[in-house]
Amino acid sequence: MSQSSGTSLQPNVAGLLCYVFGWVSGLVFFLIEKDDAFVRFHAMQSIVVFGGLAIFYIIFGILMLVPILGWILFTLLWIATLILWILLMVKAYQGEKFKLPLVGDLAEKWSQ
Repeated sequence: MSQSSGTSLQPNVAGLLCYVFGWVSGLVFFLIEKDDAFVRFHAMQSIVVFGGLAIFYIIFGILMLVPILGWILFTLLWIATLILWILLMVKAYQGEKFKLPLVGDLAEKWSQ
């Protein structure tokens, strides 16, 4: 991992920031960073993961019209998202290229 990315931040800090505002911050860093593969990977993984989760939130939001099932599914998704969000930020800050199953391979391929 290089000493600093094209954003003038340390790559681990830029990697963490890719996840802070979900797919939006991932998109910003993906557009800004042209050189550092570590930062570009985390930016793309953020776009894919949190962009996909945004779609699930829309679907589960509609399911919330079903009284109990919708609320249970929405709550479980929210808890899983929170845990995933924290895990990805910690791993990026530790300088680890932590690849999620399926999504990590896509992010690696699309970030090059």
